[in-house]
Amino acid sequence: MISKQDYIEYLISSQTNFTGTNLSEHRSGMSHNTVSRFLMNNRFTPAQLWKAVKDQLDDHDKSVVIVDDSVQSKKYSHFIAMVKKQYSGNEGGLVDGIGLVNFVHSSGNDGEFWPIDYRVYSPASDRKTKNDHFQEMFLKMVVEKKLRSSTILFDNWYASWQNLKLVNSHRWTFFTTLKNNRLVSVDRDLGYQHLEELEFNEKSLIEGLIVKLQKVPFKVKLFKLATPNGRIEWVITNDLSQDVNAFTAEIKNDNRWQVEEFHRGFKQLTGAEKCQCRKERSQRNHFACCYHAYISLKTRAKELGMTIYALKKSLLDDYLVELLYQPKIFGMV
Repeated sequence: MISKQDYIEYLISSQTNFTGTNLSEHRSGMSHNTVSRFLMNNRFTPAQLWKAVKDQLDDHDKSVVIVDDSVQSKKYSHFIAMVKKQYSGNEGGLVDGIGLVNFVHSSGNDGEFWPIDYRVYSPASDRKTKNDHFQEMFLKMVVEKKLRSSTILFDNWYASWQNLKLVNSHRWTFFTTLKNNRLVSVDRDLGYQHLEELEFNEKSLIEGLIVKLQKVPFKVKLFKLATPNGRIEWVITNDLSQDVNAFTAEIKNDNRWQVEEFHRGFKQLTGAEKCQCRKERSQRNHFACCYHAYISLKTRAKELGMTIYALKKSLLDDYLVELLYQPKIFGMV
């Protein structure tokens, strides 16, 4: 038999190989079929993640929720359910993989950040878009989680008019980027214009422009920001009191480094991409256990004052000490 805790502890303990075969080879009396049945016959859900992580949050009125997705690469596996070709920022192009949409809670740029909800992006099996997942998780967060935070950050993938209306209707503040092809209006007589056609002066670059988006029944404030690589980024918010100085001070870099740090740790430390099971339920359960492994590592690392990477590496210390005292292979001199 194997329990959920057993599997999570395996994901925490293993350093490079996260397969059921590897687990069965290192756990006495456990077969590969036992692991396969465990992943196939259970049903773990995102709600269980919230139950495990909610007491860790430093939630206050200045904390924010960040929405982003990541692709768990399966480029060497051609028969795994839910795998589809999609863009991966980590890979810099299209890869075969399984997408995850994440809600990450942040107490601030220098504070703690934790995953609080997720969805597996699999339109072939559930016919849901990433925006469908966004709306479902947002409503669950507002209705059930009841955070003190009321600010949400997301990129242009989630900046649909439906999402903007939903967030605004619940009196949350949003900050998001726009694609270059979005149309906005600064004046009813001028009609809608492409973003590149807007004229900014020294004042509006600081204060932003109040504009109207198509199909959005309220006005937003638009900022034109230059990124370090010289690219122009268009940012909007429904908080019309913002200027560029307050915006950059409050939401520095959109807290992106935190969600990227989460994605990196999730992939590198929990074996999220390494499960070779072909069935959809097995992959979903594996991902669920990876989220629990991540928060377990992070909780313990916080207690010890370590990074999660140092904590994971330290698990090998006792093994090395033992080998130094009782080598299994003797060096030849």
